[in-house]
Amino acid sequence: MDYGHNDCDPRRSGSFSRISSTNSSFRRQSLNFNQSGANDDSDQLSVSEAGDIGDRALHSKRHSGNESGRPVFPFEENLVLPIQQHSFKESHSHLPTPSPSSPDAILHDKGQNQDCKKELPWFMTYISSRVHLAVLGILGVLTRYLLEKLFGPQVVGATSDNSYMYVDLPPNMIGSFLMGWFGVVFKGDISKFSPELAVGLTTGYLGSLTTFSGWNQKMLELSVNGQWVFSFLGFLLGLFLVAYSFIFGVETAKGVKWVFNKTNLNSKCGFELKNNIISESILIVLMITLLGLLWGVSIALLKRDFESDKSTSHLWLGCIVGPIGVWIRFYLAKFNGKGLGRKNIMKWMPFGTLIANVSASCIMATFATLKKSVKDEHFGIVATGIQFGLCGCLSTVSTFIAEFGAMRESVDPWKAYVYAFITMIVSFGFGTLIYSVPIWAKGWS
Repeated sequence: MDYGHNDCDPRRSGSFSRISSTNSSFRRQSLNFNQSGANDDSDQLSVSEAGDIGDRALHSKRHSGNESGRPVFPFEENLVLPIQQHSFKESHSHLPTPSPSSPDAILHDKGQNQDCKKELPWFMTYISSRVHLAVLGILGVLTRYLLEKLFGPQVVGATSDNSYMYVDLPPNMIGSFLMGWFGVVFKGDISKFSPELAVGLTTGYLGSLTTFSGWNQKMLELSVNGQWVFSFLGFLLGLFLVAYSFIFGVETAKGVKWVFNKTNLNSKCGFELKNNIISESILIVLMITLLGLLWGVSIALLKRDFESDKSTSHLWLGCIVGPIGVWIRFYLAKFNGKGLGRKNIMKWMPFGTLIANVSASCIMATFATLKKSVKDEHFGIVATGIQFGLCGCLSTVSTFIAEFGAMRESVDPWKAYVYAFITMIVSFGFGTLIYSVPIWAKGWS
């Protein structure tokens, strides 16, 4: 996710411009740029960077440039445009000449940087971003745990470990829905107050609330017991539900934003908060304090429950190690939009997110296998905590489905399904080798 969004240095919200279907001719209209090659590159970058771009956003803030060259989307222009009627390409060819205060004008007028307000030193921004990711990542872990318990067999009973309605499905659906709000429609508005908070909400909170590795592991556990149909349905139904949860989130957020703009509710209620060095400093102190409290409480509760209450010990360990997974995923996100090799082929493929989801699924499967072979209760707690916290936060469904949605609405919608199938097949294939094959070979139950 991108970091900054202020009057000096425009940021990219990482949203994609179309959710509802548009006429196929609109999808294939070319941008009014100099050459078609640039159009293809822009479109590929747009879909690949619909989720995270990681640490590159921090560098662009320090050097007042957009390294990725990703185009500005209508949401970031604060234009009230019906997105279902304006494709990404159309929005660029029909936008009015930007005013001097717009991001485009500032981007083209490098001299504006001399008149900009003071910003925090780069190392404070670096610390702030990591702390935001950690705090909101822990809150995402706690929310995921509560949703699993709420919709699980003990309360609502909508999900179970032995069904294609897997226990992580409600968190994945709710996180994808909220991604439509805070990762697409309202991200630019949040960034005006705090770019780090916008990143923390999407990459940190929603990325940790949703988990691809948990989803993959449940399908492995179904398949290892011979329930291949349930495993297939779990992937198929899971993709369908999270995709439409995301679309529903975007559409409802668009409606709310339209009401805000139509009634001028933001200014009437004092919602138009502006980013400044004082508010940023206060927010950094608050987040550092929260991180210390969350880690301190988690360590204390882990010590208390490790010997006595085995049911919650893994949760507290997950809160301790969860931020590590968020930070790694944030680092890997810099590979989104980069492509492969010197020629940067396949720029449309978000390799950072792909690596994060596949590697987390492999680590999850490895610890699941170790729990079968190592008959030690304390080891089981530690392994489960790493699975729930580290792997759960390293993998993400909210970012994955945002990228999937962007590809579906691009000029080449087939790329969305190629991306989804590669992620699922590679993760499931490695998981089968790491988890299922040893169980079949050893005859473990």
